[in-house]
Amino acid sequence: MATIAVSGKGGSGKTTIAALIIKIIAGRTGKAVLGVDADPNACLGLTLGVEPGRTVADLREQAASKTPGNPGMDRVRTFEYGIQQAITEAKGFDLVTMGHPEGPGCYCAANNILRTFLDKLGSQYEHVVMDNEAGMEHLSRRTTNKVDLLCIVAEPTAVGIITVKRIFDLTKSLPIIIGNIGVIWNKTDAGSDIDGINILGTVPFDEAISQAAMLGKTILDIDRSSPAIASLEKILDSQMCILNHDSSNQSD
Repeated sequence: MATIAVSGKGGSGKTTIAALIIKIIAGRTGKAVLGVDADPNACLGLTLGVEPGRTVADLREQAASKTPGNPGMDRVRTFEYGIQQAITEAKGFDLVTMGHPEGPGCYCAANNILRTFLDKLGSQYEHVVMDNEAGMEHLSRRTTNKVDLLCIVAEPTAVGIITVKRIFDLTKSLPIIIGNIGVIWNKTDAGSDIDGINILGTVPFDEAISQAAMLGKTILDIDRSSPAIASLEKILDSQMCILNHDSSNQSD
């Protein structure tokens, strides 16, 4: 299994990039990709043209409560059943929506259960693509164990550069293994170099994506010859040695 995480501040286009990556990988492999919407704003499903169902946050709240939701099942089995019911299935991908952040109280036990079953669920797919908010709360709570590629999406502005540096610094404190970290400069043909941070590439402004948003179409409606997709194809090609290496190890 290879896991790609996408992060960035709101408005950077990170959810669009995550959706495009799902589209590209599903198109290449012919196999379903697991999409994880770990942003409380929960726009990945809508960008992919599906309506998210029950969120994992709902299940976590239930698991953290004293009484399981189904009196005939123990808490762990109830949680596992709930995650299966929360998966939204679509052509080329399945989607799990994390939902709102934790409320007051202790969620350690619930998060341990969550991590176990997300790992179990993810192992059923060759590729997992996660859409994270800038603070990466989902990763900071270690509800997954490893990320093979972390893409920080930003526009090459002063604010964008500051955001990239903050997210990069944040990754140093995350309690998980991250294979490779890099920046994708979005909506531009030329990015900026940042000392100590790898630049994965640039994705130009794409009129087809802008038009799709205005017309209520989805990322799946975008032709694969579009400039944004072509650029992301090259970025993913440059990282395939990492992503394929992990998948080949799993199959050995």
